[in-house]
This record gives sequence, structure tokens and C-alpha cells, in this order.
Amino acid sequence: MNPITENDATWFRETYERIRIEVAKAVVGQHETVQGALVCLAANGHILLEGMPGLGKTLLVRSLAQALHLPFSRIQFTPDMMPADVTGTNILVTGEDGAKAFEFRRGPIFANIVLADEINRATPKTQSALLEAMQERSVTVGGGRHQLSEPFLVMATQNPVEQEGTYPLPEAQLDRFFFKVIVPFPTKDELLEVVNRTTGAPTEEPQPVATPEDVVRMRDVVRAVPVAQHIMDFGLTLVTATHPDSPDASPIAKKYLRYGASPRGAQAMITAARVYALLDGRFNVSKDDLKKAALPVLRHRVITNFEASADGVETDQIVRETVTHVESNDRDPVKV
Repeated sequence: MNPITENDATWFRETYERIRIEVAKAVVGQHETVQGALVCLAANGHILLEGMPGLGKTLLVRSLAQALHLPFSRIQFTPDMMPADVTGTNILVTGEDGAKAFEFRRGPIFANIVLADEINRATPKTQSALLEAMQERSVTVGGGRHQLSEPFLVMATQNPVEQEGTYPLPEAQLDRFFFKVIVPFPTKDELLEVVNRTTGAPTEEPQPVATPEDVVRMRDVVRAVPVAQHIMDFGLTLVTATHPDSPDASPIAKKYLRYGASPRGAQAMITAARVYALLDGRFNVSKDDLKKAALPVLRHRVITNFEASADGVETDQIVRETVTHVESNDRDPVKV
């Protein structure tokens, strides 16, 4: 892999900013949510958005697809959906010569940007239809393997309040999401802007400002950002500190966690930190980049125990206190 250059870093920031500006034409506020989506795009990862209905999650996905001029599909998950409704299926067709043969009809998963809306409303069987697509970028139907086109990004949403008729995502499914981002309710000023935009004259639509090739190049630039060994050790310790049986475990993890983050958590944290370093105009990753990535990377990858539920302790609190614990125990070598 070629080392990163100043031109690469400058191009990355300019491309990121162009996309962000276009998305902002449609999405009011939600700066952290938009940044999370763009970081996942640049890092080649998927994102899980959790928030109340009507907060612009669907609009964000559609606006991002418009800014990148990429095919976009929306899958509304419901309890009666089947895996074939997501992946597609083989159907029997009759040719011009009268011969019959099976032909694969693609499902909505065959798009570059896929919105899996209210993913927790589908049964685990249907949810599992996304597993291969998210990890392998392919779909297997009837023994045939069908490759998805790059770039491929799944943006899933779930409602944190209405739990009746929903199926919690299995741990293996959650682990395949690069980030989990909590979508906040807009401020009063942002709400005013939303109302003005949606009840007044039509507003400007996002325009294509980047290509699929640009997205692939962004990902190559991210992978070229170097990580010093002591920074890598700090990031890995953040992950091992979430394991209650690890020597690095934080006190709160020992008390409230059953299981810690998987190796995918370490991969995601290092990659996200590389993106944050580029956005900050640096060619190397810092501890602050890792600390910034810790919450969206780890909040859905740690599993709490009964005591956490009884004491009302949320995963965000556990992750934050774990980061503080690791940072307080970390000491850089004394420079002479």
C-alpha cells in the first residue's frame, strides 16, 4: 500500500466536505448523525441508526445516494417478510423457444445504498438475509452466488421505544454494523427550519458531487493512514477493557458486562480513527481519534448482565467509564 500524501489527504477532506454540504441541503442539523454516516461510507462499514420516527433517517439515506449518484433502495421490514423479499429469488420463466428455465430476479438488496427501515420488525430469519450481504458483499440463492456492486452500504434504522411486535437484532447481526448512532430530537431552531422547509416552497435537492470511484478512492486513502504502535496498543486496550474476564477490564465492565466487544470492534475503532485523523488534517492517528470512535463502535458490541438492567446502567455509560479507566492507566514512554 502506497504511503499517504498531502494531496491524498487534501482531496479526501474536500470530497468529504462536498458530500456533507449536499446532504445538508436536505437534512437539517443532525451533524453527528451525518458525520457518522459519512465516516461509515469512507470506512467501508454499515451503520445502525436508532431514533424516533420522523427524525429524517430515511431522508439522510436518500440524500446521500443523490450526492453520490448511486442507486438507492428502501426495504420496509415487517413481521411477515421472508428472506426472498430481501435477496430475490429464482423464478421459472419460459423462453421464446418454449424452453423453461430458472432465472434469478434480484431483490432490493441489489443497490449501492440500502435503507433497512425498522429492521427489528422482521423475524430473525429475515434479518439473517442481510448477514452475507453485509459481510461478504454477495448473496447466495438456490446455490448460486451473486456479487453485489461496490460501493455497498447498509443503513438500518430501529425505533428505541415501540418494542411490541419487534425482534431484537442478534449479536452476530449487530456486530456487522460499523457504527451505531443515536439520532437525537432536533432543537427548537432546527425544528423551525424543518417546518419551514417542508411546509413552504420546495427546497434545493442534493446534486451529485462524487462518483462511486471517489468512494473507493476514499477508502484506499483511509487504509493508508499510519497508526503508531503505542496508539494501536491504546485502541486494542479499549476493546479488551470491555471484557470482564480480561486483565485490562475496567471496574464497570467487570460489574455490568457479560461479554465484551469482538475483534470487529477493534478493526472498526482503528479504521474510524483513521477517518477522524484525516478530517482533522493529520496524517497519523491520535488517542483522541480513538476516544471519539469508541462510543459509536462499542455501544452495540457489549452485552450487559442482569445487574446492569436492575441498576439502570446503559451501555453508553459503561463505554464512557471504560474509556476513562483506560486513559487514566495509560502512560506514554518518557521522552528523553
